[in-house]
Amino acid sequence: MENTYETLNNLLVNMFNEIMTIEEKALITDEFSNISITDMHIIEAIGLGNGRNMSSVAKDLEITVGTLTIAINNLVKKGYVNRNRSTKDRRVVLISLSNLGVKVYNHHKMFHKNMIQDIINLLDDEEMNSFLKAIGGINEYFQKMKNKNARI
Repeated sequence: MENTYETLNNLLVNMFNEIMTIEEKALITDEFSNISITDMHIIEAIGLGNGRNMSSVAKDLEITVGTLTIAINNLVKKGYVNRNRSTKDRRVVLISLSNLGVKVYNHHKMFHKNMIQDIINLLDDEEMNSFLKAIGGINEYFQKMKNKNARI
C-alpha cells in the first residue's frame, strides 16, 4: 500500500507541475512575453463573447471582484482586455477581449487541443476508456473536496 501511495502521490504532483510548466512555456512566446498563466486563466474566463460583467467572471474564477479588478487593470494596460460600461446600465462594467486578447486566447486553445490530441494518440480504445473512467473519478473527488472546503 505504501508503494501505491508514493507512486500515486508522485504521479499526481509531477503531472500537475509538468502541465503547468509546459503550458507556461507554450504560452509565453515572443509575442506574448508579458503574460502569466494567471492572466491566461482570466482571459479564458472572459471568453470570446461581446463582454461579461466583472462579478460573473470573478465568480467563475472563484476570486473577489477586487482581486479581478487589479488583474483587469493590468490586462487593459497590456492590451489584452477592453473595459466598457454597459449601454443598458451604466453602473455595470463589461470586460471583453481585445484583438490581442483574442489572439492569445486562440493560441492557448490550440495548445490544449494539441495536448489532448497527443494524449488520445498515445492510447488505444480500451486504455482510453480506462483512463477516462479513472480521470473522471479523480476529477469527481477534487470537485467534492472543493465543495466540502467551501463550506468549512
